[in-house]
Amino acid sequence: MAANGTPASANEKPPPLLLLRPSNDRLNTALRSRFRVISFSDDSSGGTPDLQAFLAASAAAKEPPPRAALVVGGGTVVVDAAFLHAAPHLRCLVTTSTGMDHIDLAECARRGVVVASAGETYSIDVADHAVGLLIDALRRVSAADRYVRRGLWPVQGDYPLGSKLGGKRVGIIGLGSIGSLIAKRLQAFGCVIQYHSRTPKQTAASFKYFPNVINLAAESDVLIVACALNSQTRHIINKDVLEALGTDGVLVNIARGGNIDEAALIAALKGREIAGAGLDVFEKEPVVPPEFFSMDNVVLTAHDAAFTTESDRDLCQLMIANLDAFFQGKPLVTPVFP
Repeated sequence: MAANGTPASANEKPPPLLLLRPSNDRLNTALRSRFRVISFSDDSSGGTPDLQAFLAASAAAKEPPPRAALVVGGGTVVVDAAFLHAAPHLRCLVTTSTGMDHIDLAECARRGVVVASAGETYSIDVADHAVGLLIDALRRVSAADRYVRRGLWPVQGDYPLGSKLGGKRVGIIGLGSIGSLIAKRLQAFGCVIQYHSRTPKQTAASFKYFPNVINLAAESDVLIVACALNSQTRHIINKDVLEALGTDGVLVNIARGGNIDEAALIAALKGREIAGAGLDVFEKEPVVPPEFFSMDNVVLTAHDAAFTTESDRDLCQLMIANLDAFFQGKPLVTPVFP
């Protein structure tokens, strides 16, 4: 495809694209069929790849330098001023993530770099996963499964009782696309929904709004973290919030690991200051604090709330649509603004 979106002629090369982290097979195949992919992970020089050197080499190549890059979300690639300085010709960033904590949006805007995200591709699946973690933590599904598999049922008797979901007061931190879908699902279980966000939502008039997270925790049986990670929300779940949630409280996090002070959470779980947790994300993932492994009141998943066969297909289509729009000089499908 030519840069203006028309089919490339036999002698015309497809537009170059920087691929900054390995993608899955579906997306990788689609990208390589439409663009001249220059992949950071393809570096075969040996040793530890140097991102700055890779960007500088791409910018200095004899052929026209790449004007677009695809960043796989949730990884170690951070798009900051140093990154953008090393790739001065870059004018478009497409990320497979909805979270933007790995991209300096203000610096991108200053340099004239447009940014596209995964939009709401993952919202339904993440909301489903959040409810699944909550049910598992309350009813002890995973822990009971381990109990049965170890042959303990006929030896030690029935597994300890869990707690019902219906009627629980659920505090949602971040009532955006994902948070709103979580609320809708939990309403069907008969839960009482309340929330915290930067400002009250006009679309959530039936839910009680809390401007303070500690007060929300004090009046909730469950806290679900569904907010973005930024300087205001880093460790928004801390020792004080966990104490306010109380000994019967359950915490679920499907947002970012950095939203929770993990040391405080581990201490609260060990001390039975809260009842349990369901965690899909961690501060230093894929490294998970080993203290969690021995806790039967914690449910752990590998940052996979968003990923299903269907979301994988939809994401691939969206990434291609955003890149096609950029190279055709059209507005991005899911633009992000600082």
